[in-house]
Amino acid sequence: MSGLFLTFEGGDGVGKSTQAQLLEDWLRERGETVLRTREPGGSELGNELRDIVLHRRGDMAPRAEALIYAADRAHHIATVVRPALARGEVVVQDRYLDSSVAYQGAGRTLDAAEIRRISLWAAEGLLPDLTVLLDLDESAARSRIDATRTTYDRLEAERAEFHQRVRAAYLELAAAEPDRFLVVDGGRPADDIAAQIRARVLELLSP
Repeated sequence: MSGLFLTFEGGDGVGKSTQAQLLEDWLRERGETVLRTREPGGSELGNELRDIVLHRRGDMAPRAEALIYAADRAHHIATVVRPALARGEVVVQDRYLDSSVAYQGAGRTLDAAEIRRISLWAAEGLLPDLTVLLDLDESAARSRIDATRTTYDRLEAERAEFHQRVRAAYLELAAAEPDRFLVVDGGRPADDIAAQIRARVLELLSP
């Protein structure tokens, strides 16, 4: 018996957490066993790595940042995600390897192909059954972030050009793997977005 691996991707402020919660609630109402998790930080070790990579003060070499994310991913997939999938559960995850390709590849201008290879190696080749990409203009996403907080993590604090590169990279990834990605306009009402996601997930749940 194998479960279902669903990931949410997109820039900061696009609504990933909201949609992940709505999807989790809907799945549970259907009687599914759901594991909700995130990267980085989906395990005890992951929370320590998350604090380092997102909140450590001072500079961090881009390659070091990418490798910390990969280390978190290797541990998280091996100890949290794969066991849940083996139990037949639905894993709903906020961010996965596409985040590394977009943020450390395009955002930090590292080699995106190398970042993907490192991520796949860390995860032993595991790819999601569906990746939901919430797409939103960088300025609109920034407005959402600014409206809800006064402090920012290391990535949220990057300049607009960084986040524009990240968005473009995400769209390129989705175009390259249309069967895996569902691209949704993050500016639409939350209920409309949730309905579109549920329709796609229902196809995967159907025998």
